[in-house]
Amino acid sequence: MSRVVIIGAGQAGASLAIKLRGLGHEGPITLIGSEEALPYQRPPLSKKYLLGEMEVERLHLRPRSFYEERRIELRPGVAVTSIDRAGKTVTLDDGTSLPYDQLALTTGAEPLRLPARLGGELPGTYTVRTLRDVDAMAPEFVEGRRVLIVGGGYIGLEAAAVAASRGLQVTLVEMAERILQRVAAPETSTYFRELHRGHGVDIREGVGVASLAGEGRVATAALSDGTTLATDFVVVGVGVRPATGLAEAAGLAIENGIRVDAHGRTTDPSIFAAGDCTSFPYRGQRVRLESVPNAIDQAEAAAASMLGSGKDYEARPWFWSDQYDVKLQIAGLNAGYDRTVVRPGARAGALSVWYYRGSELLAVDAMNDPRSYMTGKRWIEGGFSPPPAVVGDPQCDLKTLAAPGSPGAVPATPRGG
Repeated sequence: MSRVVIIGAGQAGASLAIKLRGLGHEGPITLIGSEEALPYQRPPLSKKYLLGEMEVERLHLRPRSFYEERRIELRPGVAVTSIDRAGKTVTLDDGTSLPYDQLALTTGAEPLRLPARLGGELPGTYTVRTLRDVDAMAPEFVEGRRVLIVGGGYIGLEAAAVAASRGLQVTLVEMAERILQRVAAPETSTYFRELHRGHGVDIREGVGVASLAGEGRVATAALSDGTTLATDFVVVGVGVRPATGLAEAAGLAIENGIRVDAHGRTTDPSIFAAGDCTSFPYRGQRVRLESVPNAIDQAEAAAASMLGSGKDYEARPWFWSDQYDVKLQIAGLNAGYDRTVVRPGARAGALSVWYYRGSELLAVDAMNDPRSYMTGKRWIEGGFSPPPAVVGDPQCDLKTLAAPGSPGAVPATPRGG
């Protein structure tokens, strides 16, 4: 029977192992994770878990008994140090090795950190990626304390929302001209800037960290605009990079992540990959998605391909973020957009931003507007693009346009690939 080894016990790794069993694989499955915890979900870490509204057991994707019943061997708390492709073995940091017939890499992504020369390794400086990270920083979130958030992406904004909700004095700095500049239109940036400032967050855009300092612990931050802030601790949320070290050392192709084909296969036919660590074909381009839905769907598609029954993986990108009482839902990918349409929602505080390239609808950001999100998601997945003027008309009921062929819905600009 074929032996499968999976490196990386996050959402993608667990999904792949579970799907293999669900599709009838009878051979041994070993799921290796460097963390001691059972496979768990990450999104609540910077939200409900950090707020103390979710117990650690609720983070777990499945209880231990689930894996035992399905004969999925968990190897927590160990890391793989090397892959021997010729001998089809992996070596672990405890000195043991495991043979495989098929190998899956679901190694995820690693947080970017401030360089040590800038004080990035001072105690009291944290990143938000793992359960251990959040457990370490949680005691810092005490009412009245001062926190500096570095980075105005979704992780930084979520951490700022938790801190402000807990009564801390929050300063957020973003080196780019505006928060969310890499991932969203100016209109979405404006929405969240106003939201956070309304909760007392001091947002400073176009400002970076020149250095952190303190005697044995971070106490001050010198900023690029020449100002100095006193702070009790720092949370760094400046993005992630795909964890490709093992794959690169093993000689696999790397292209903004582990390069895989539409079946999740790497340049070694015995090795597959899925999740945040991969780049894959999507509508004539190559993309890397950092999202739970992609981790699950791509892993399940790879599992089917490993068993010889797979088909091309067709990503349906969607994302979400929770900040205060606002739920942001995103459908599609906005890369290459050349215009946006803003549509007010049906209730106060609801808004959606629609991204177009020419006449083609690419993506939608929906803030407290689930109807716009669901409608936009169906349109994008179905390849239909209503005229921007129609979407931007608040008197137009989107429900009348939601089905392909409905009045106002026109075929999207043909997509490559």
